Amino acid sequence: MDSEARTKAAIEEHWQASERGDVEAEHALYAEDAILDYPQSGERFRGRATIAAQRGGHPADRHFTVLRITGVRDLWVSECVITYDGVPSYSVSIMQFAGEQVVHETQYFGDAFGAPTWRAAIAEPMPGRDITKA
Repeated sequence: MDSEARTKAAIEEHWQASERGDVEAEHALYAEDAILDYPQSGERFRGRATIAAQRGGHPADRHFTVLRITGVRDLWVSECVITYDGVPSYSVSIMQFAGEQVVHETQYFGDAFGAPTWRAAIAEPMPGRDITKA
């Protein structure tokens, strides 16, 4: 298995561990001094233990569905749906690696919204999705 295939497999395991609530396996991917940024809230979490603590303390029932993982060399992107207490949030995770560990992750979140009617004539639903008009 080449380096990029190993990296993708490690990211897949990260998301699978997130889904099953295995905090140790979920965070094994991160360097001890990794940084996690949430640009929308302005928060930065420094260190694997701190990243694990903020995720482990989340009060919602969470589920993770990976839509796509793509990357090359040291930069990888995961597109996911993270469901919090039954409400989906779309997430993009950008992971920067040094060797086999994440040294910096930036995670963006976006809520679903209805499609505006003015685009109805030119839009089609994404696979597995319904277009709800706003």
